[in-house]
Amino acid sequence: MCEKKLGMDVPAIKKWIVFFIGILVAIITADWISNLIVTAAGISGWSRFVVSFILYAALFFAILYGIERVTGIRFFGCGCSDDP
Repeated sequence: MCEKKLGMDVPAIKKWIVFFIGILVAIITADWISNLIVTAAGISGWSRFVVSFILYAALFFAILYGIERVTGIRFFGCGCSDDP
């Protein structure tokens, strides 16, 4: 006999919460660090935008990768069957 669960899947909800908090932390931290580096370097004008964007992107993915390694939640998974 198959019974239908009416309760919430708490581990899945926690996983999604950590997922979105991880992305938010990565966005805020990457932005702060990239702005700090660009300001300290004294870059201005259009080159400031380009350097800031490249630093932001690199830091964002590095922070997400670090969070992925620590928490085990996959940010970069392709949905393949070999993804844990």
